[in-house]
Amino acid sequence: MSRQKTRWTVVCVFALWLSVLLSGCAPGSWEEAVGRLTENTPPASEEMGDRSLRVIFLDVGQGASQLLISPSGHTMLIDAGNNDKEEEMVRYLQAYGVHRLDLVIGTHPDADHIGGLDRVIDRLDIGEIYMPKIQSNTKTFESLLNSIRSKGLKVKTAKAGVELAWDEEVQVNLFAPVKATDDNNNMSAVVKVTYGNTSFLLTGDAESESERLMLDSGANLRADVLLVGHHGSKSSTTAKFLSAVKPKYAVIQVGDNSYGHPTKTILDRLAKQQVQVYRNDLQGTVEIVSNGEEYHITTER
Repeated sequence: MSRQKTRWTVVCVFALWLSVLLSGCAPGSWEEAVGRLTENTPPASEEMGDRSLRVIFLDVGQGASQLLISPSGHTMLIDAGNNDKEEEMVRYLQAYGVHRLDLVIGTHPDADHIGGLDRVIDRLDIGEIYMPKIQSNTKTFESLLNSIRSKGLKVKTAKAGVELAWDEEVQVNLFAPVKATDDNNNMSAVVKVTYGNTSFLLTGDAESESERLMLDSGANLRADVLLVGHHGSKSSTTAKFLSAVKPKYAVIQVGDNSYGHPTKTILDRLAKQQVQVYRNDLQGTVEIVSNGEEYHITTER
């Protein structure tokens, strides 16, 4: 299904390009053309029926951001890429018709996860914000806090055991951080989203220590879709953790980088478990739509 959708997208892009040439003007950028295409192309959710959950793993390069749209139209944004992705994040949200975010989660203070959140908060109507209780002495973190204050918003604590009220049909639970630490990655908020018989586990940059604590907590980590921790670093996605999750699909949010992400160790581990892997650096934005029973997966390329 993904290859068919990709071919349809290519046809639409060519048609859009041709119409622009015939009209005697050129788009300001490729991103603008893709934005207009997104607005005019029927979403994958139409093939799954009206009561669908959309989980969109946005291509923000070497960073992470997930946009969720519930069956009743409620919206959630988890992270927003790096500082240089601020305007791109706003354009993404506009392209998906999002003008209000009912729920925002900043998984942890690293710039490649919260760098674009300040601009998003500045531009959109925001409901609730959740972040783990850890500070960072960076301009990125300070800018985010300033944007939150300027909107008169208050941050609620993201931690294990919290259930978020988002959509009556969708259960949203936080599994981490289980306990406080001064390590940013192991303070990552880990979110499990369950809709009917389908489930997503979104892990931020949680590393092996956080994974161990989640396993020890007895939380039901089983999920069909796994956001691979820390961009595919070998510091995350331990064999024991992966065995507990037992995903059918995995998404790695990664771009050009000097860290070696995703590592061969993790790719081999996923392959051994016969997990179907999707990557932003290879396939662009990845959208996974669930009707509560099955999945429809599309990729940008």
